[in-house]
Amino acid sequence: MNAPVDVSFFARAAKPLTSYRPYWAKRFGTAPFLPMSRAEMEKLGWDSCDIILVTGDAYVDHPSFGMAVIGRTLEAQGFRVGIIAQPDWQSADPFKVLGKPNLFWGVTAGNMDSMINRYTADRKIRSDDAYTPGDIGGKRPDRAAIVYSQRCREAFKDVPIILGGIEGSLRRIAHYDYWSDKVRRSIVVDAKCDLLLYGNAERALVEVAHRLAAREPVEKITDVRGTAFVRRPDDESGKDWFEIDSTSVDEPGRVEAHINPYMTTSEQAAAQGSTCSKDDAPDFVAGSKGGSSAGGQKDLKTAEPNPAIQPMLFVANPALKAKLKVPPRDKTVIRLPSYEQVKSDPVLYAHANRVMHLETNPGNARAMVQAHGEGVTARDVWLNPPPIPLTTAEMDYVFDLPYARGPHPSYADENGSHDGVTKIPAWEMIRFSINIMRGCFGGCTFCSITEHEGRIIQSRSEDSIIQEIEDIRDKVKGFTGTISDLGGPTANMYRLGCRSPEIEAACRKPSCVYPGICQNLTTDHGPLIKIYRRGRALKGIKKILIGSGLRYDLAIKSPEYVKELVQHHVGGYLKIAPEHTESGPLTKMMKPGIGNYDKFKQLFEKFSEEAGKKQFLIPYFIAAHPGTSDEDMMNLAIWLKKNGFRADQVQTFYPSPMATATAMYHSGRNTLTRVRREMRDTDEESVDIVRGEKRRRLHKAFLRYHDPNNWPLLRDALKAMGRADLIGNGKHHLIPTFQPLTDGGYQSARRKNSTPVGASKPVAAAPIKSSQPQKGRILTQHTGLPPRVTGASAKPAAGKGFKKAR
Repeated sequence: MNAPVDVSFFARAAKPLTSYRPYWAKRFGTAPFLPMSRAEMEKLGWDSCDIILVTGDAYVDHPSFGMAVIGRTLEAQGFRVGIIAQPDWQSADPFKVLGKPNLFWGVTAGNMDSMINRYTADRKIRSDDAYTPGDIGGKRPDRAAIVYSQRCREAFKDVPIILGGIEGSLRRIAHYDYWSDKVRRSIVVDAKCDLLLYGNAERALVEVAHRLAAREPVEKITDVRGTAFVRRPDDESGKDWFEIDSTSVDEPGRVEAHINPYMTTSEQAAAQGSTCSKDDAPDFVAGSKGGSSAGGQKDLKTAEPNPAIQPMLFVANPALKAKLKVPPRDKTVIRLPSYEQVKSDPVLYAHANRVMHLETNPGNARAMVQAHGEGVTARDVWLNPPPIPLTTAEMDYVFDLPYARGPHPSYADENGSHDGVTKIPAWEMIRFSINIMRGCFGGCTFCSITEHEGRIIQSRSEDSIIQEIEDIRDKVKGFTGTISDLGGPTANMYRLGCRSPEIEAACRKPSCVYPGICQNLTTDHGPLIKIYRRGRALKGIKKILIGSGLRYDLAIKSPEYVKELVQHHVGGYLKIAPEHTESGPLTKMMKPGIGNYDKFKQLFEKFSEEAGKKQFLIPYFIAAHPGTSDEDMMNLAIWLKKNGFRADQVQTFYPSPMATATAMYHSGRNTLTRVRREMRDTDEESVDIVRGEKRRRLHKAFLRYHDPNNWPLLRDALKAMGRADLIGNGKHHLIPTFQPLTDGGYQSARRKNSTPVGASKPVAAAPIKSSQPQKGRILTQHTGLPPRVTGASAKPAAGKGFKKAR
């Protein structure tokens, strides 16, 4: 059984969100939407805002949007909160529209890192932005958190700037920047913010807001968990800390054996494989019994050891033992290699990244400090330990706040709707979905959840989740009875955690499920099954789908859960992410072997057949991940063809800031093991890095082996690899010998069949007068799978349009 969430170490370690005395402005009540204009402020009776939030996303008042969560949480504490969403950053004027904030600016780039939002994995500019009305790109600047902070400072110089969001979390120390291909400084230094809040920041932000409201100077707020700030090396406030120097990588030289005081000089030399006599015979073998010296006499070194003679034994002085105390962790700081060091030394960068990831558990993490600059410009970036996770009661408090659950009215069209040119795709995707938990203990090296949300699972209560389902049913316009998702970062980690609170607080493992599921981890899916059953039994709820990623190695531990999921909560397709089939890349990803996928597939097909349903798994894979060889990608392509998959959408490895896999990409070292100066192949310390456009394109082409545009590249590669036997026109071959005429490019089926914003017809090569898809055109992620049959579309009139795709 699961240990009750609220009795964990973390529940007892922090001040509850609901224990603060509300700020005086709470008398103004709750706003239907947080104001974005002076007119809205006046309507609420406000003369000013206490806090103004600046975000790179459109303002959607929904608990899946960070600014809405932060804004409503601060509002519940009594503060007047305004929002400036996607301002024009060319001048400071748009940052003055709500006036001067009384307490501070809250700045974020949005729900996504602005560079990942703007650029593809091939560093090409995206034309769309799912967090912008009309899906229009270019509404936020590159490195938005820095630009917004600069404009806020320019607008009102003396107002503190509190930076947050995922962009701040992923850049809180010196980090490798994929887009400029260099190591950049901490965003605290570049943005010149007064305080950075990383991770889920409700607890830290509420404390900071109340302390600023009490007129405490922002520069004195240096003891809040989950914050980072700049401190001068000579600052007295940092003098009472015990500092652990971790600015270098150990480089042990030759290890000399301890000298035995009972051995003669010649015996010591012999033990080291040498001799101290010039006259020793060449056939002398040290330590051999019966050996003779040059004079024919028995050598003293061959004498039997005397058991009465023992080497001296050194022990610690009991009188001093009590005085050797380890300094308290809450006053210990680890000094990482400086920005200047990691910028010029990839090995030290890998070392710093490994140390940082070992200090992510809120139960035992220590503070860290990293120097930036030298001489008069020298300053330290201090990182306090991660924030204490929210308890179940606090999670309910945050998610039960009075969200409008829709975009701000200013985005609506003339009919008051948010469709067509005013549609916000990110909101449409989560419009009828519910977030039931936070965090992920998977530890996948390419994922940013570890650096942002952490690996401690924070779950809502069953009643809170059911209440939100009912709210969607009763209050959200356009609801047809289907909940699109009941999940989070990982759909089936709800209420999972360590069996022992003490072990959980002390653990330093980067993953609870790699290389195998930890014996201390609970895998009981009972609470989740109960929510599924209770949710779909509600009146007016026709279907509850699971759209979040599923950890299938956990799911197979609970066949009852798999049966419940497959028979009631899969809409024809279920997305899961094996990521690869080969051990090389999987060990660098910290992902389970493909055997777990096979076990899950067996259960999936078994329970689908029992329910009389035709359902399909859609596996996702990553190309060009660190540790992936060309042979690994070839074997993956063979596996895909053998299993009948044709991947349409392909993900190439994207080095996000501060991720473990990004440190591997930059340094060429495996940071999951000890980082050394001299790599040892036996320890798998070196990593095969896929660099350059040509090789990344090859790895992507292997995933799309069925695309004729990729066949010339694959033929050359297979011949160079000595695998020309995979080229031929048989079913057992990977690619054919013939080459059809192609345009040399690729457009996904998703793009071809999608309807552009404002258009009523799908894009096609020839004019189509019906919204029905063409015969043979597949609308699925993997073109090898049959299309979903919903029965929702009306049949075209006889002799007109097209027949349904088969």
